[in-house]
Amino acid sequence: MALVHGLWSDGSAWLRVIAELRALGHDPVAAQLGLESFDDDVASVRRTLATVGAPVLLAGWSYGGAVIGEAARGARNVGALAYVAASAPAEGESVSRLSRLHPGSMIPQHVVVAGNHTYIDRAHFGEVMAGELSSEDAALGAAVQKLTRIGLDKATVGRPAWLDLPAHYLVATADRAVPPTLQREMAERMGAAVTEIDSGHAPLLSRPREVAVFLDGACKASL
Repeated sequence: MALVHGLWSDGSAWLRVIAELRALGHDPVAAQLGLESFDDDVASVRRTLATVGAPVLLAGWSYGGAVIGEAARGARNVGALAYVAASAPAEGESVSRLSRLHPGSMIPQHVVVAGNHTYIDRAHFGEVMAGELSSEDAALGAAVQKLTRIGLDKATVGRPAWLDLPAHYLVATADRAVPPTLQREMAERMGAAVTEIDSGHAPLLSRPREVAVFLDGACKASL
């Protein structure tokens, strides 16, 4: 199993889920994205995939969903895809375009520009990412944010791998970053098997056990 993080984060966002997955008998690895260019992020995931055997469940959270749809194309060891509150653009679409389809995201009002990069206002990180997080956990998540290159979310994707592989989608029903309505629409057009979770945008942080169970179930169903 290979795990891909989203914007304003790194592979450590999956740590709690990894611990739960290991308890369930899995040996997952997390890719580290540079968040400087979409092509570089795709290449990073492909390098990570080259280090694991087959079959692999490739999972993406948030922006990571766009990355896995591209990275899995032609990767022979990927047997299925899993999306956690993730973007799933179709060919020619971008994360940015999808984000404008429905109201409800708090990202535009709390994103801060720092030169050529952005981050989420630390005082509002928990509110945007996962309102159910404790104030301490939200502060920790805010403190370790990875700056994201402006325009990264505007990259358009090619033919996504979800057209050819089994897909599973975990909808976060209290998401304030990627509206649940958009998540359900993306999952439906993918033909994904859908599970819903009562959480904000980052169930990796707030509901790691449930996320691990979802990924375990995706493995059992599709690999």
